[in-house]
Amino acid sequence: MEYRINRRTGDKISVIGLGSSSISQAGEKEGTETLRMAYENGINYFDLAAGDAKCFKYYGKAFKDVRDNIMYQIHFGANYETGSYGWTTNLEKIKRSIAWQLNELQTDYINYGFIHCIDEESDFESYQKNGVLDYIKELKGKGIVKHIGISSHTPKLVHKALDTGLIDMVMFSINAAYDYNRGEYANGSSDERMELYRRCEKEGTGISVMKTFSGGQLLDAKTSPFGRALTRNQCIKYALDKPGVLTVLLGVRGKEDLKGVLEYTKASDEEKDYSIISEFTPAEATGKCVYCNHCEPCPKGLDIGLINKYYDLSLAGDNLATDHYMNLEKTAKDCVSCGHCNLRCPFKVDQVSRMKEIKEYFGK
Repeated sequence: MEYRINRRTGDKISVIGLGSSSISQAGEKEGTETLRMAYENGINYFDLAAGDAKCFKYYGKAFKDVRDNIMYQIHFGANYETGSYGWTTNLEKIKRSIAWQLNELQTDYINYGFIHCIDEESDFESYQKNGVLDYIKELKGKGIVKHIGISSHTPKLVHKALDTGLIDMVMFSINAAYDYNRGEYANGSSDERMELYRRCEKEGTGISVMKTFSGGQLLDAKTSPFGRALTRNQCIKYALDKPGVLTVLLGVRGKEDLKGVLEYTKASDEEKDYSIISEFTPAEATGKCVYCNHCEPCPKGLDIGLINKYYDLSLAGDNLATDHYMNLEKTAKDCVSCGHCNLRCPFKVDQVSRMKEIKEYFGK
């Protein structure tokens, strides 16, 4: 398992995390065994925006003895008083729901307490007006909530939350369909979405990814908005390549599903290669590096995707990215303009010109 560090919190988070939308379907025995199997395979980050209330008990049983080794992402606004998922901004209902969740989970603290499902301007206003945000801050002051996060599908509202300086983790929907304006949650242009990812990277705020497979639609040619299916490995790699992303939260219905998503940890570069999406790229996104490294191998050994990523992040004001670039063994100055990368790039990026531009920018 690969791990990434949330720079705002210092937490070491597995790149594969689990969501809880479907685990209740497994039943208590297999559900508990599935969660334990995830832990034993290195998964340490779990999202609790569950589809059904039953699964909280599964988590409590599975992780009681290893609680401090795993992290829970718990949502202030996800309501389970009916037994199934509901959404509320009512403070008293939220207090009751959080108390119930902690009891079922057999824990007395929350790693990441999330302002839940902020997709409209009025949603964020309600959380503040109703005292929910103050309640989360109060629990953080008491050490019950360790860090604060926000879940949303709307870039401009995430920016508004980030402006408060409170947010340590963002849960956001990332996949090729949404980034290319296809699907129900495809909010914001491809540039606006990438701007958000880069801001998170710049400020050290981690992104946990929801809807990696677009609710499963991308995995089936019949339901894919592109008319072509992608594999799980391609979708996971696509999301993990975006700036700021720490983990993808994948829903599983049991052990067989879990085995399927864990295949990513052993998949080859070829199996993760998502360059097929270049066939679906809209005109406004053509010519922009997505850091996929399909242009490699470079005869001079340049990590072209990483050089591009550090350049873009530095342009966005990320001083740390500048330092990372300067410490690369091979930089844009080592490019010999052979053009091999241009011929291979599925997104029609003129990497030879980019390397000259990057060399001039960094001076090396």
